[in-house]
Amino acid sequence: MRILISLTYYRPHYSGLTIYTERLARALVSKGHEVTVLTSRFSPELPTEEYRDGVRVVRSSVAFRLSKGVIMPSMPLKGWKLIQETDILNVHVPQMDAAYLAVMARLSGKKVLMTYHCDLLLPRGIIHWMANWGSTIANEITARASHLIVTNTQDYALHSPFLKRHIKKVHPVLPPIEMPSVQDGEVARFREKYQIRDDEKIIGISARMATEKGVEYLVQAMPIILKRFPNARVLYNGQYENVLGEEEYAQRLMPQIRSLGDRWTFLGIIPPVEQAAFFSVCDVTVLPSINSTESYGMVQVESMVCGTPVVASDLPGVRHAVQTSGMGIVVPPRDARSLAEAIIKILETPSNYCGNIFEIKSRYASETIASQYETLFNKLFE
Repeated sequence: MRILISLTYYRPHYSGLTIYTERLARALVSKGHEVTVLTSRFSPELPTEEYRDGVRVVRSSVAFRLSKGVIMPSMPLKGWKLIQETDILNVHVPQMDAAYLAVMARLSGKKVLMTYHCDLLLPRGIIHWMANWGSTIANEITARASHLIVTNTQDYALHSPFLKRHIKKVHPVLPPIEMPSVQDGEVARFREKYQIRDDEKIIGISARMATEKGVEYLVQAMPIILKRFPNARVLYNGQYENVLGEEEYAQRLMPQIRSLGDRWTFLGIIPPVEQAAFFSVCDVTVLPSINSTESYGMVQVESMVCGTPVVASDLPGVRHAVQTSGMGIVVPPRDARSLAEAIIKILETPSNYCGNIFEIKSRYASETIASQYETLFNKLFE
């Protein structure tokens, strides 16, 4: 089957949406499908076309940016040509270009499947307001042009004002999770590299430094945690500098983080094997997201696969992994004290938050998720 996947940012850009799409594309290729990804050439150093892990990647040049979105004059023409060569268009939103791509596909007699990752909630400001408004209209057009809609959970769909309007088209499919196995020696090297002592209690967070991630609530929770565990330390895994559209948020938060001294360490973006070592050395990880821009939080499943429990916000979709695995605690969003108390509880009694890791790996495996997409693709041709 010839599958065209479109999204605003693809690898080497780093975000949950791009990681999800990359894993899905690779898994579909491994099942014998011909997959093309149509995306932005967000950096001039990137080639306009290349193959990555068997996936053909076609990029459109960016004329200018609007908030976190990009304007690509060549996208419609490239999209039209690629749509004529495909059987199914799978649009991943939020994506401004998804609307006209979905309409062009329908006019060409092609099948359209929309993957809805999250409601877009941007910070205040006229540019962000324009981006939100444009995204809302684009989503509505895309949904009406799509035959089916995929989202992570029914829980999220039932609480999303947008998805509720199209609930008859919605099919929940969990996100694909991949985590390389890690050897004891690699974990030891990770500990040595970041000077992690055996007596420290490691609290992990894996996220971009972005408003919706609620990082400030972990910062506010740390003084409470340190009273109970003076040796507690946060390891921050992910991009924390120059995050598109989030520079002001990071600038506001940095003085509070610096006040924690050596109890907070930024790792930056680390390679896959170090990711597995990171989750393995953590005693608990946190996902303190604050709004519906976070629809699941794949990192919490990556943590569970490595045997590490999670404290996650009690948000639609986000709470699903903890509730179905038993490997953690859900807490009210924007509540630093509840977050601190949950972290302390897990650090005190970690054996109470074990789960069936083999079952979790199987349920979220990229091959499993790609098979579920295949079922939906076949449904479109019935």
